[in-house]
Formats: sequence, C-alpha cells, structure tokens
Amino acid sequence: MRLAPLRRRTLALGAVALPLLALFAYVAVRSGPLAPVAVTVVRVQARAVTPALFGVGTVEARHTYRIGPTAAGRLASLATDTGEAVAAGQVLGRMDPVDLDQRLLAQDAALRRAAAGVEEARARYTYAAGQAQRYERLLSTHSVSEEAVSARRQELQIAEAAGSSAAAELARLRAERAALAAQRSNLDLVAPVGGVVSERAVEPGTTVVAGQSVVELIDPATLWVNVRFDQIRSAGLAAGLPARIVLRSQGERVLAGRVLRVEPKADAITEETLAKIVFDSIPRPLPPLGELAEVTVELPPLPAAPAIPNAAIRRAGEHVGAWRVTAGRLQSATLELGAADLDGYVQVRAGLRAGDEIVVYSEKSLTERSRIRVVQSIAGTGQ
Repeated sequence: MRLAPLRRRTLALGAVALPLLALFAYVAVRSGPLAPVAVTVVRVQARAVTPALFGVGTVEARHTYRIGPTAAGRLASLATDTGEAVAAGQVLGRMDPVDLDQRLLAQDAALRRAAAGVEEARARYTYAAGQAQRYERLLSTHSVSEEAVSARRQELQIAEAAGSSAAAELARLRAERAALAAQRSNLDLVAPVGGVVSERAVEPGTTVVAGQSVVELIDPATLWVNVRFDQIRSAGLAAGLPARIVLRSQGERVLAGRVLRVEPKADAITEETLAKIVFDSIPRPLPPLGELAEVTVELPPLPAAPAIPNAAIRRAGEHVGAWRVTAGRLQSATLELGAADLDGYVQVRAGLRAGDEIVVYSEKSLTERSRIRVVQSIAGTGQ
C-alpha cells in the first residue's frame, strides 16, 4: 500500500522529465553544439576571367622646363605666378641688365665711327685709283717719270689695304654688338613652350647664378602617372593596355587611360615593376604634381575555365583548398589556382570541375565530420 504513492510520484516525475529531455536533445541537435553548421554554397561555373593589376603611383609631368639666366645676375622682375598658364615665347621675367644698355650705346657709336672710316677709306681708294690711272697714261707719253708712277701705285695699294682694314674693323664691331645684343636678350626669361607655371623659385631682387632655376614650367598635355606594380602579379603588363585612374583629390571619379610604357628597370629593393600611365584626356582641373593615384590595368581576358569566388578558398599553411559538398557531406578539395580578377573570382586549374558545389561562407570553422545546413545567407554577417 505504501509503494503505490511512491510509484505514482515516480511516474509523474518521469512524465515531466522525459519531455524535458526530449526538448533538450532537440535543442542540442538543432541549435546547440551538435547542430548543423549553416553554410552558403555556390556551383562552380566556367567563366572567362579578366585579370587586372592594381597599383599606386604619383602624378608627374613628362616634360618639365626649368627657366633661368645663362649668366649670374640679379632678378629685376617676374611677371608670372604659380598656377598661371603661359604661351610659348611669353616673357616671364627679366634680369637686371646692369651696364649692358650703356655698352650697347657705346658699341653703336663705335659702329657709326667704323662705318665712317670705311666710307673714308673707300673715298681714298677711289682717289688713289684715279691718280694711278692718270699717271699711267702720262707715263705712256713720257710726261712723268717712272718714280712718280710707282709712288701713285703704292698710294693705291695703301688705300686698298686701309679699306680692307676698315671693313674688317666694322665687321668686328658688328660681331661684338651682336654678342652684346644676344647677351641682353638672354636677360629675358622666355617660355619655350605653352604650359603652366608649377614653381616660382625666387623673388625679384634675388641674385641668382648661371643655370639656376627661376621659374619651373610644365606642359599639362604630358601629365602621366608613375605607377608601381607588384612583380609577382605583373605578368602580361604591356604598353597599350587600358587603365582606370582614380585621383585621390577627385574621390570616386574614374579617369580613362592607357599604359604608355613599362620601364626596363625595376625597383630591386621593393620588388616592384614601374610603368607610365597616360590619361586619355587631361583632367580638369589639373591635379597637383606628386598627388597619389590608384591605377587599375586591365589585362587581356583569359579563355573560359572553372572559376570560384575568392571567399571559398581555404588556406592552411601551404595547402590551398575548398570544401566541396557531395550528397550533403563535406569533402576537402586541394586546388591549383590560376589567374584572378578584381571581381573576386579565381580560375581553378585543378581540383574542381564545373558543376561542383562548394562552400563559400560558413557559420564557423568546418571539418570533414561537420554536419552542414545550406542557407541563403548567414544571419548577422550579411553573407
């Protein structure tokens, strides 16, 4: 009689515990540590991959002109400022001529005197030539002596030599005057080409030496980007390939360009290949020299081959692989990868075939014994 109440209590407890244990087992299997891991999967597809190179470079000018005097002197004036556009042949500034103007005036006076000397010598020669001819005729009639004729011949020779000397002196003075004029004209700092003033190095009143840069001028039509690419990924880089340029100062604006040339000398220290990228059209406003730019060069597209998202690749040391899903179970596939594009796809040379189903994202780390549950996206990750 006493066992009946105890049995009833035992049965009541069992009736309550069994559902709780079942509920616990269900929760453990469905959402606990024994629950399947949520994964997103994708099928391997054969697709053409367009590989691309990404590099960072600086804006530079292919042609830079540093304009300065050819002789030491003091800068008298400067008629331009940084950022101004100038035309070819425009006078940008002038050096102080010191005494060149006075020396030119003195040279002009010397030239006039030399020209008068030439005229005087020519007149003497004409007179001497006439006298010599007259004495030659008188000698034929024995009206004058041989000595008188010889004296007139000597006077003619002297007049001829004086004329040559006066002409030579005039030529020398003209050459000196031309040299002074050239020296005077070199005091004008003239723009050799049309362009933009990128630097104003000194101010008026400053003494500069021969060859020192006073104004720096660039040709905006020759702007390019000096870009560095990782040597490991630079295979296929060649002149003429299209490029996309994003200047740091212009945000997301993409400018079209192309590879002008690949430099024959690489940077051995940073292990980078250097290339020059030119703009299809010069951006306006002009970017400042030295501005950083991000450059993407599109390489020739490759033939269609199995390709997978880069997120599906699993790396463990030197092992490169992916999780292949077969009949709801995981299998580790060892991969041999090929080229990749900037859209996140990588070609697979070996290890997978088109149509294989692989894991892209998983809720947590996977093993071959992991149970999986395929979902459209993993909650809380946006993947």
